[in-house]
Amino acid sequence: METKSFRIDRYISKKLSVNRRDIKLMLAQGRIIINGIIIRDVTTIVEEFDYVLFDGEVLQNKQALYIMMNKPIGVVSATKDALHKTVIDLQPTDLHLADLHIVGRLDLNTSGLLLLTNDSRWSRRLMAPEEKVSKVYQVGLENTLTEEYISAFAEGMYFSFEDITTQPARLTILSDKVAEVILQEGKYHQIKRMFGRFRNPVLTLHRSAIGNLILDTDLRAGESRSLTSAEVSSIF
Repeated sequence: METKSFRIDRYISKKLSVNRRDIKLMLAQGRIIINGIIIRDVTTIVEEFDYVLFDGEVLQNKQALYIMMNKPIGVVSATKDALHKTVIDLQPTDLHLADLHIVGRLDLNTSGLLLLTNDSRWSRRLMAPEEKVSKVYQVGLENTLTEEYISAFAEGMYFSFEDITTQPARLTILSDKVAEVILQEGKYHQIKRMFGRFRNPVLTLHRSAIGNLILDTDLRAGESRSLTSAEVSSIF
């Protein structure tokens, strides 16, 4: 996802429909202020959440939004869908046009922690493989688990259709038919397919954590809340 940042002359030209050559004079006259600082350098970059003034008038005052949601089963991780209710539909009305996007989608029948934001740089970092952000899932299964599952998940599994081998995953047996699985990736239907190797259907799938961020137990299915600034920075 592309970060919405522009050089100051391109930004002002687009916002005010003026010739970029005239912007050097505007800068020299001190007419452009970003985050309280008079800007005179034409190479200055305007970031997505900078507070921008021109002649005292606000050109940009976009607030970064970071939302934790307890996604219910039967709701799709999408901004629009012709058949099902979406996670955006469950947000307060004032956020429907806030340019939110979903970080790490969950399947229709998977519940739990879902993140929404309008900060593309944050979400891109969160999903980057090199960050190795873990995702924690509780999995309910049809058949009884054995110790064999632990080693198979730890070794990774080869899927010939995509010609890929999954990264090592940690599986902990919580009870006969319930496991906790920790992944650092998210291939298509990965958990269901890994248990499918044992012909053990997944009955329930719930994500409880992403990185250091744990789903707020006070959030009922379908409810959301904003992340605190500490949560936003501590997730990595």
